[in-house]
Amino acid sequence: RETPSLFRIVGESKPGREIGNLGPFNHGEAIRIATGAPLPQGLDAVAPFEIVESDGELVRVFEETASGRHVGAIGEDIQTGEIVLSRGRLLRPQDLGVLSALGLPQVRVVRKPAVSIVVTGDELLPAGSKSSGSEIADANSPMLAALVERDGGIAAIIGPLSDDRAGLRAAIRLEADRADLVIVSGGSSVGPEDHAPAIIAELGRLAFHGVALRPASPTGLGMLLKEGGSTVPAALLPGNPVSCLCGYDFFAGRIVRLLGGRSPDWPYLSRDARLSVDYESAAGRVDYVRATIDQDDRVRPIARSGASILSSVTRADGFFVVSAEVDRLQVGDPVVFWLY
Repeated sequence: RETPSLFRIVGESKPGREIGNLGPFNHGEAIRIATGAPLPQGLDAVAPFEIVESDGELVRVFEETASGRHVGAIGEDIQTGEIVLSRGRLLRPQDLGVLSALGLPQVRVVRKPAVSIVVTGDELLPAGSKSSGSEIADANSPMLAALVERDGGIAAIIGPLSDDRAGLRAAIRLEADRADLVIVSGGSSVGPEDHAPAIIAELGRLAFHGVALRPASPTGLGMLLKEGGSTVPAALLPGNPVSCLCGYDFFAGRIVRLLGGRSPDWPYLSRDARLSVDYESAAGRVDYVRATIDQDDRVRPIARSGASILSSVTRADGFFVVSAEVDRLQVGDPVVFWLY
């Protein structure tokens, strides 16, 4: 501070304004400049207000200020010919800022898929209702709608509908013309009131119904015919809530993500872990095991069955999958743990 540099102010530059006839500059001359304003040719550094003292048109600079300091070079952010955003990217808020900075008010994107969630069951009351007698609140539609939104879709809930075959058929037929994917929750098993599989077969094609997966064995997939001859995928999910969640994650969620241009992979983080207890499975069937994980990455199953025990997935930290070729896991065996 004892030996400041001394400059004489000979002009100023403000944001969004042409710099006019500023310059050429002689040794010891400076201008006042605001953040974001253009730097005239012949000047190569900026001394911030905090390190200077002003006395009329004279300015003292008390800290060393090297060439290029506090100066943004033209093109320093993005170079001509550089790829900024690649196809298939999920746009983040900062991406929109970059696009705007490049002078692009619009870009082509994949449209969010419209997903119709048809919920059926004579025992179901509207979501959030208090149970009454033999009737229970619909738990699947709010869960499925949130999953669809998470995966980039736009959800529409239809129902709960009664297990009336004609009414369910009419609803599925209508949604096939309006949606990019139809999900039917409930009515997908093999009981007398489980009409959904046969309806899908009538209105298009039932690719399969029944999978070797616990707890979502009644899951099915098919295609529905739209007016005009095009098709729309349909997913049959079990009515039991945990089975519904499992079936969505293994099948319907992948369809939602693919329709929206996203990766079909699970949107969960995973980590390598080890079992803290033995676990017995059934050969020939994939097991979706709800579990907790501790700070040492030791996994403990909290539910082996109970497809209607929805609180098990709120108490769980995530799940691991036991392949169909395995019938027993032992303490210390490695698993891939998927975090909710």
